[in-house]
Amino acid sequence: MRASPESPRMFESDFLDLFSRTPWWTVPLIWIPVSVAVFAYGVSNGAPVGLGILAALAGWLSWTFTEYSLHRTAFHWIPDTSWGPRFHFLVHGVHHEWDRDRFRLVMPPAVSITLGSFFGVLFRLALGPQWGWVTFAGFLFGYMVYDVVHYATHHLKLKQGWFLALKKHHLLHHHSPRHQDRKFGVSTTLWDHVFGTF
Repeated sequence: MRASPESPRMFESDFLDLFSRTPWWTVPLIWIPVSVAVFAYGVSNGAPVGLGILAALAGWLSWTFTEYSLHRTAFHWIPDTSWGPRFHFLVHGVHHEWDRDRFRLVMPPAVSITLGSFFGVLFRLALGPQWGWVTFAGFLFGYMVYDVVHYATHHLKLKQGWFLALKKHHLLHHHSPRHQDRKFGVSTTLWDHVFGTF
């Protein structure tokens, strides 16, 4: 995928610029099998399937909190330095600047795999080999749902009420000046309600 009017160049280097674009379907292609494999690995380490499913649901919930927290803090942080605006643009500003770019709505695999590995180690250390992996599987699945929902809010015209509510919520964050410091949830509005940013 090369630069185009729909997907402008971010980097001078052709190599870096190529890897700044990711088709949405790579997210489920990578993360559904990984989530299933991580869950199975946790079960093989002794987590009972029924309780493992509950742990995975807790992992999904912890993803929604992580999604909200990262979007509210790190993604909207502009360091007060000479490199701060460029840093912010690369991390999240590009999405606000070019929110119709179909190839910059989901995280590039190199970044998501790196971050996923970090979180996997945290879950394993915090919860052990049984519960850490099954909980982490739900976390990964939640991430996958987030990225797909995020793409859909910008590019699909689904008619379901829950989806339309999420779409309106997210697009107000993008396009309404009075909501730019609010409405940080993408796959759920739960934490916006909890923390008063709805």
